[in-house]
Amino acid sequence: MFLFWLPVGLYIPSQVLLLTERGMSLAVVAGLFAVHSITVSVMELPTGGLSDVIGRRAVLAGAGLLNLSALTVMALGTTVWALAVAMFLMGTGRALSSGPAEAWYVDTVHAHLGPTAELRTGLARGSTAGAAALAVGTLVGGALPLLLSLGADPGARLTGATGGLVLPLSVPGLLGATVGIGYVAYVLTALPEPPRPPATLRGVLRGVPATMLGGLRLGVTEPLVRRVLLTSVAVGAALASIELLTPGRAARLTGAPESGAVLYASLACAGFLCTALGSHSAPLVARLTGSGERAVLAALGVSTSGMVLLGVTAAWDGGTAAPVLAAVGYGLAYLGFGAAGPNENDLLHHRVDSTLRATALSVKSLALQLSGALAGLVAGSLPIGPLPWLMGATTLLLGALLWTRRMKTAPESRPAATGLPERV
Repeated sequence: MFLFWLPVGLYIPSQVLLLTERGMSLAVVAGLFAVHSITVSVMELPTGGLSDVIGRRAVLAGAGLLNLSALTVMALGTTVWALAVAMFLMGTGRALSSGPAEAWYVDTVHAHLGPTAELRTGLARGSTAGAAALAVGTLVGGALPLLLSLGADPGARLTGATGGLVLPLSVPGLLGATVGIGYVAYVLTALPEPPRPPATLRGVLRGVPATMLGGLRLGVTEPLVRRVLLTSVAVGAALASIELLTPGRAARLTGAPESGAVLYASLACAGFLCTALGSHSAPLVARLTGSGERAVLAALGVSTSGMVLLGVTAAWDGGTAAPVLAAVGYGLAYLGFGAAGPNENDLLHHRVDSTLRATALSVKSLALQLSGALAGLVAGSLPIGPLPWLMGATTLLLGALLWTRRMKTAPESRPAATGLPERV
């Protein structure tokens, strides 16, 4: 988890700036991001099914190869078509990586300790590692181009021998590609899997669609899985609102886009750290509240309070108090997201068997992405102020309310779902 998300954190701060430095307009940049989003959405379910058919390790290694190729092309590409290919590769790699690592972990624990083994602590540690990697990567990726350009003329290249391909803004992506090599090597050497029947092309073509349909059917027929998916819809809408509205709010607060970008990078790093803290505390929250379901309710309640605080301070001219309270709200939102995720996935894995595990995680990811895209369009059309923030808070509150009613039978004591309707 750490090795996968560290390259993402490295290139986040410099990605847009690098594209504009290459001469791309903001409209072209938005189009390139759309290529990435569409690719992830289209590939999410097929790649999840592929992992359930051919194995976790092969899919994770493929994701790593695609991501390091994408980062290399992104760092060195100078034409729209080359950058579009990079976004396609990156989107495919992101879709491939959605679920297999976690599915491998759960399968391995079940193989060694049985289907009733405790999962929450390991899931929390994985989420913590990913969030910590994003925090570290954001700091390094934001500072590295500035350090490399100190004392150089504006637009100066790192070396004349590269023909202008390598800019200071390119270095975080190239560093991320190097980390990607280590990630692939680690996956191939440290993630052993039980032997699987040899996969044939015909078997894969037949097995992947069937697995996809099983995952979709599971989300409709299994009450707890449906609750997890609807919660992902609510969290996706809230996250989209935060990510869309925070950069502009930071720029308005500082009075300039450049200083606003620095403030936003600092907030993003703080948000990732809060996510890491929330993920690490997920088992503790479950113990204090008495169950995974109540833990999700409490965590989403914390995130909702943070969103409300962001909305209230958006309309409050309270001097220095308003920005401070807004930062607190930002941290609370991500703290709750971090604590909710491992508890949701712990419940999910006790209701899904190995044949659909990665597919179920892909369905969850797809629900979050699609709701985020829709919520972003709605929030972007609303006037600047508290309304878009409170829209996200309301959606998140509805997601939290899904967990106020406990299941009749504790999920941990029930057999794992197979994707077929449960017998009455």
